[in-house]
Amino acid sequence: MIIFLYSIAAAVVLIYLPFLVVGYARARVGYDMSAPRAMFDKLPAYAQRATWAHQNSFEAFMIFAAAALMAYVTGVNSPLAIGAVIAFLVARLLYSIFYILNIPVLRSLMFAVGSLGYAVLIVLSIIQATS
Repeated sequence: MIIFLYSIAAAVVLIYLPFLVVGYARARVGYDMSAPRAMFDKLPAYAQRATWAHQNSFEAFMIFAAAALMAYVTGVNSPLAIGAVIAFLVARLLYSIFYILNIPVLRSLMFAVGSLGYAVLIVLSIIQATS
């Protein structure tokens, strides 16, 4: 199903959404091109959290991309798989929002929902490959 490939592309976009907040904060603080990483401590707390959300998005993306490719290659075709893809993408968007807004309980819940999304894809792929 082509939705798996499109979902990987959407997940790439979600990696960089928190970085837009970081860019805004850097512009307000005064961007130092000679030492961009050194300015992290000068950023307001919301921008520091946006940086962490951005970094975590890379970590989640790697597992999701592998799971989505597994589902694509094995020919998984079920409403559960589509639901898992949508749940992952929505959860990752909300994860970043809740991280930036400093709502840790909801952030953690979205992390769990996203993880469940790619776990479902992996299990469905293994079931499909072995049947």
